[in-house]
Amino acid sequence: MAADYSVAAFCEKPIALDLAATDAVIDHVKRSGIFVQIGFQRRFDPGYRAAREAVRSGALGDVHMVRMATHDPAPPPEAYIASSGGIWRDLAIHDFDIGAWVVGRRVTEVFAEGQANSPMFARHDDVDAACAVLRFEGGTLGLLSATRNDARGYDVRMELFGLRDSVAVGWDDRTPLRSVEPGVEPPSERGYEDFLHRFEPAYRAELHAFLEAVKDGTESPSSVTDAREALVVALAADRSLKEHRPVKVEEIG
Repeated sequence: MAADYSVAAFCEKPIALDLAATDAVIDHVKRSGIFVQIGFQRRFDPGYRAAREAVRSGALGDVHMVRMATHDPAPPPEAYIASSGGIWRDLAIHDFDIGAWVVGRRVTEVFAEGQANSPMFARHDDVDAACAVLRFEGGTLGLLSATRNDARGYDVRMELFGLRDSVAVGWDDRTPLRSVEPGVEPPSERGYEDFLHRFEPAYRAELHAFLEAVKDGTESPSSVTDAREALVVALAADRSLKEHRPVKVEEIG
């Protein structure tokens, strides 16, 4: 509807749950020429932006390993699970996008595993604990964990290991993780409650960027093409989980 009326649009991820519908929307958007920004808010988080700059500046050296985590504090309602598209398209799609954005390389292959610890997820052919091995262009490896249950809070982190330096995103006094090493103090504050709590500044920044881009006529900082690339990786992970094999992203399209 926005494209039909030449109105700029902010669209949450994903554009659609399948590739055919996504491509139809992208074609419609391109024909209309409207501005569209996709809601990948992690691109506007100061930590992820600093990590991207560290990679681009060469401060880390050659990045050979990336580790990512997205852990929800508690499962969503079953009605949401039924229509969410599953853990890869709903939750981990943020990691697929931000991993490629920070590293500056596309994901080319995925090997995924997971299990349903709750019958609620099994009823919808979904899982609530999952992990994936990613291969990026150039050979960089990625590891991703995604869960729907984390008793300590909402945990979203990224670690990059380079030949010169290693850095972490999402490591602060509210990180919902405690060390059992002797002499290490536990976090001084309670863990993040949810994604709004963790990413409130990033949500505000992305909406500000949307308004500025529309006003100034600049390119989208998170385009429909970016959304498609993250969805294709999510679909590859879904196929990998079901077929128990590595799946090249080019198999999906």
